[in-house]
Amino acid sequence: MPSELFVRGMLYLTLTVVGVPGNATIILAFLLLLYQKNHLLPSDVIVLHLACVNLLMVVVRCLLETLASFRLPSIFGDVGCKAVIFVYRTSRSLSIWLTFVLSAYQCLSIAPPGSRWASFRTVLAQYLGFVFLFLWVLNTCMSSAAIVFSFGTKNFSSLSNHGINVQFCYVNFPSKLSIEANGAAQVGRDVVPMALMALASLIILVFLYKHSQQVKGLRSSGSSGGGAERRAAKTVVALVTLYVVLYGVDNGIWVYTLTVRKAMTSSLISDLRIFFSSLYAALSPVVIIASNRKVNGMLRCDVKRKPVQEKDTCLSTV
Repeated sequence: MPSELFVRGMLYLTLTVVGVPGNATIILAFLLLLYQKNHLLPSDVIVLHLACVNLLMVVVRCLLETLASFRLPSIFGDVGCKAVIFVYRTSRSLSIWLTFVLSAYQCLSIAPPGSRWASFRTVLAQYLGFVFLFLWVLNTCMSSAAIVFSFGTKNFSSLSNHGINVQFCYVNFPSKLSIEANGAAQVGRDVVPMALMALASLIILVFLYKHSQQVKGLRSSGSSGGGAERRAAKTVVALVTLYVVLYGVDNGIWVYTLTVRKAMTSSLISDLRIFFSSLYAALSPVVIIASNRKVNGMLRCDVKRKPVQEKDTCLSTV
């Protein structure tokens, strides 16, 4: 086995080992919470949906790339390439938009009761299912090019003049205009939620800072108050930083690929893009598990197997 394929396989294996258990843990925790309480808060539903999409992305892309890199059974024929690239692009963009929806909902949650923004949050929670449906339809349609232009490398000996090498698959666009239009659409699809999520997170941080300044005089010098605010601020900063850095690098490489002809023929460039975008799906569960008290509470209750009379106490602290 060539050394570059071995390194490639190990990198994707690492993402699989981290991403699959992490996202599966979040899904399990919220399903247990749903089973015990018969309902989930809108923010919990968003996080659960995000974890499902991230799990789909890690399994479809990272796990299958790992198997192919180690010369294990591979599905990367024409149909396999079309399916994998389509599902990966759809789940990747859904992960981005769901992260924005989560940030926007958290931003609206700090609005004063009775305000217009508080009313909008209620409407958003009420029609959250329609928001999910709209995002699925939008991102599915924008990823449809993968079905038309993706082919297995076994059936194509070389790239076209406007094709992209994705190691085991080729994405052959018919013209320069088509690849530029598809590339611009993908960049716009990523940049718009990135900017909106950064704005929502900035509003949250400003609110938390002003709130901490207002209550600062009410605390004694040795008080440990304000821990919830600090935890929330750190979580927002961590998620936004992780998102902007990883997807910023991903989109930077994509723009480079579109502007430099030689980069299109290099599978290494495509691997870097896939790795950085998949890294968010693998690492974001770590941030969520570390910061979400409900997930931590459900896991502690499940692992310790507390008696029935103590379970309600544990759940009430989530």
